[in-house]
Formats: sequence, C-alpha cells, structure tokens
Amino acid sequence: MSKSTRSILLPKKLAEKLRTVGEQIRLARLRRNISLELVAERAQCSRITAAKVEKGDPTVSMGTYLRILFALQLADDIEMIAKNDPIGRDLQDLKERKRASR
Repeated sequence: MSKSTRSILLPKKLAEKLRTVGEQIRLARLRRNISLELVAERAQCSRITAAKVEKGDPTVSMGTYLRILFALQLADDIEMIAKNDPIGRDLQDLKERKRASR
C-alpha cells in the first residue's frame, strides 16, 4: 500500500460523515442557486476541487472546505465542530483540581 493510498483510507463511518458534510455543502449551494463554477471561483479553487468537496473527498484540504463554506457565507459553522464535548467535560470534572502556580 503506497503512502498516498493510506492517506485517503478512512473508516467507513468517517467516510460516510464526510460524504454527509459534502452533501450538506452541495445542498446549501443549490438553495442559494449558485453554480459550482462560481463557488469555485469565490473559494479560489478549481471546479474539480469544489466538486470533490461536495462528494466528501478526504484528499481535499480542510482549508479548501473552509474557503467553500466562506464562499457560501457559512464559515461560522466551522465553530460548531467539537463545541459540545460531554465526554471531555466529564473527564475534566473527574480530574483533581490543581492550584494555580504562584
């Protein structure tokens, strides 16, 4: 298995989630009645790359996903990632409280 092949392999559940994100981006674009070409131009990427985002391609950089969200005026949605972290908060509460250093 080559290095480039390993970089695109994702567990099935993660690949499905990425495809869902791509589909949501595509639907947002269609609701706005914006062509893929225009989104690509605004996001400063090729039409092919924008289409890969809409398909949930794992080889596309996170920065490209963000630029496309920005082109659709949805960039603030990225702040929702990991915002609700009940497991992390529970783990944090279990740790002993340390005093601040002087």
